[in-house]
Amino acid sequence: MAAYHGFVFPVLGLNFVWSIIRWGRMGFTADGFVQILTAAALFLLAAYARIFALTVQNRVIRLEERLRYERILPEDLKARAGEFGTGQMIALRFASDAELPGLARRVLDDKLKTGKEIKQLIQNWRPDYLRA
Repeated sequence: MAAYHGFVFPVLGLNFVWSIIRWGRMGFTADGFVQILTAAALFLLAAYARIFALTVQNRVIRLEERLRYERILPEDLKARAGEFGTGQMIALRFASDAELPGLARRVLDDKLKTGKEIKQLIQNWRPDYLRA
Protein backbone atom coordinates (compact mmCIF):
# COMPACT_ATOMS: atom_id res chain seq x y z
CA MET A 1 0.00 0.00 0.00
CA ALA A 2 2.96 2.31 0.56
CA ALA A 3 3.74 2.16 -3.16
CA TYR A 4 0.17 3.16 -3.93
CA HIS A 5 0.11 6.20 -1.65
CA GLY A 6 3.80 6.99 -1.74
CA PHE A 7 4.40 6.55 -5.44
CA VAL A 8 1.29 6.24 -7.61
CA PHE A 9 -0.63 9.24 -6.25
CA PRO A 10 2.37 11.61 -6.22
CA VAL A 11 3.46 10.59 -9.72
CA LEU A 12 -0.05 10.99 -11.14
CA GLY A 13 -0.46 14.32 -9.34
CA LEU A 14 2.91 15.51 -10.65
CA ASN A 15 1.94 14.38 -14.15
CA PHE A 16 -1.28 16.41 -13.94
CA VAL A 17 0.50 19.56 -12.70
CA TRP A 18 3.29 19.13 -15.26
CA SER A 19 0.72 18.76 -18.07
CA ILE A 20 -0.83 22.09 -17.08
CA ILE A 21 2.58 23.81 -16.90
CA ARG A 22 3.60 22.41 -20.30
CA TRP A 23 0.29 23.48 -21.82
CA GLY A 24 0.89 27.03 -20.62
CA ARG A 25 4.52 27.15 -21.77
CA MET A 26 4.05 25.44 -25.13
CA GLY A 27 0.94 27.29 -26.08
CA PHE A 28 -2.67 26.40 -25.62
CA THR A 29 -3.18 23.60 -28.12
CA ALA A 30 -5.84 20.94 -28.41
CA ASP A 31 -3.14 18.28 -27.97
CA GLY A 32 -2.03 19.88 -24.70
CA PHE A 33 -5.61 19.99 -23.51
CA VAL A 34 -6.06 16.29 -24.26
CA GLN A 35 -2.90 15.55 -22.26
CA ILE A 36 -4.34 17.46 -19.29
CA LEU A 37 -7.63 15.58 -19.57
CA THR A 38 -5.75 12.27 -19.73
CA ALA A 39 -3.63 13.18 -16.69
CA ALA A 40 -6.75 14.20 -14.76
CA ALA A 41 -8.53 11.00 -15.77
CA LEU A 42 -5.59 8.85 -14.60
CA PHE A 43 -5.49 10.64 -11.24
CA LEU A 44 -9.25 10.27 -10.77
CA LEU A 45 -9.04 6.61 -11.79
CA ALA A 46 -6.48 5.95 -9.06
CA ALA A 47 -8.53 7.90 -6.49
CA TYR A 48 -11.78 6.13 -7.34
CA ALA A 49 -10.09 2.72 -7.36
CA ARG A 50 -8.99 3.42 -3.79
CA ILE A 51 -12.43 4.68 -2.75
CA PHE A 52 -14.16 1.66 -4.30
CA ALA A 53 -11.79 -0.76 -2.52
CA LEU A 54 -12.38 0.95 0.83
CA THR A 55 -16.14 0.96 0.34
CA VAL A 56 -16.21 -2.77 -0.39
CA GLN A 57 -13.90 -3.44 2.52
CA ASN A 58 -16.15 -1.46 4.89
CA ARG A 59 -19.16 -3.46 3.71
CA VAL A 60 -17.30 -6.70 4.40
CA ILE A 61 -16.30 -5.45 7.86
CA ARG A 62 -19.95 -4.61 8.61
CA LEU A 63 -21.00 -8.11 7.56
CA GLU A 64 -18.25 -9.76 9.60
CA GLU A 65 -19.13 -7.69 12.65
CA ARG A 66 -22.85 -8.45 12.36
CA LEU A 67 -22.03 -12.17 12.31
CA ARG A 68 -19.72 -11.67 15.28
CA TYR A 69 -22.43 -9.76 17.17
CA GLU A 70 -24.85 -12.64 16.62
CA ARG A 71 -22.35 -15.01 18.15
CA ILE A 72 -21.09 -12.89 21.06
CA LEU A 73 -23.58 -10.22 22.15
CA PRO A 74 -26.31 -10.90 24.71
CA GLU A 75 -29.90 -10.88 23.42
CA ASP A 76 -30.66 -7.30 24.51
CA LEU A 77 -27.64 -5.97 22.59
CA LYS A 78 -28.31 -8.16 19.55
CA ALA A 79 -31.66 -6.40 19.27
CA ARG A 80 -29.86 -3.03 19.27
CA ALA A 81 -27.12 -4.00 16.79
CA GLY A 82 -28.88 -2.08 14.02
CA GLU A 83 -28.18 1.15 15.92
CA PHE A 84 -24.45 0.93 15.19
CA GLY A 85 -23.16 3.14 12.42
CA THR A 86 -20.51 1.94 10.01
CA GLY A 87 -17.77 3.95 11.73
CA GLN A 88 -18.72 2.51 15.10
CA MET A 89 -18.65 -1.05 13.74
CA ILE A 90 -15.30 -0.46 12.11
CA ALA A 91 -13.86 0.78 15.41
CA LEU A 92 -15.46 -2.00 17.45
CA ARG A 93 -13.87 -4.69 15.29
CA PHE A 94 -10.61 -4.11 17.17
CA ALA A 95 -12.16 -5.08 20.52
CA SER A 96 -11.55 -8.59 21.79
CA ASP A 97 -14.50 -10.96 22.01
CA ALA A 98 -14.39 -10.77 25.81
CA GLU A 99 -14.71 -6.98 25.97
CA LEU A 100 -17.05 -6.49 23.00
CA PRO A 101 -20.37 -6.80 24.89
CA GLY A 102 -19.44 -4.21 27.52
CA LEU A 103 -17.91 -1.86 25.01
CA ALA A 104 -20.86 -2.21 22.63
CA ARG A 105 -23.26 -1.35 25.45
CA ARG A 106 -21.17 1.69 26.37
CA VAL A 107 -21.02 2.88 22.75
CA LEU A 108 -24.80 2.68 22.43
CA ASP A 109 -25.70 4.02 25.89
CA ASP A 110 -23.14 6.85 25.94
CA LYS A 111 -23.75 7.60 22.25
CA LEU A 112 -20.06 7.42 21.35
CA LYS A 113 -19.82 8.31 17.68
CA THR A 114 -16.21 8.63 16.59
CA GLY A 115 -13.85 5.77 15.97
CA LYS A 116 -11.19 7.56 17.98
CA GLU A 117 -13.41 7.69 21.09
CA ILE A 118 -14.24 4.00 20.77
CA LYS A 119 -10.69 2.85 20.04
CA GLN A 120 -9.38 4.65 23.13
CA LEU A 121 -11.62 2.45 25.28
CA ILE A 122 -10.35 -0.84 23.89
CA GLN A 123 -8.08 -2.73 26.28
CA ASN A 124 -7.34 -5.94 24.34
CA TRP A 125 -6.76 -5.22 20.66
CA ARG A 126 -7.53 -7.58 17.82
CA PRO A 127 -5.21 -6.42 15.03
CA ASP A 128 -6.41 -6.12 11.43
CA TYR A 129 -3.56 -7.15 9.15
CA LEU A 130 -5.72 -7.46 6.04
CA ARG A 131 -6.83 -3.82 5.67
CA ALA A 132 -6.66 -2.70 2.04
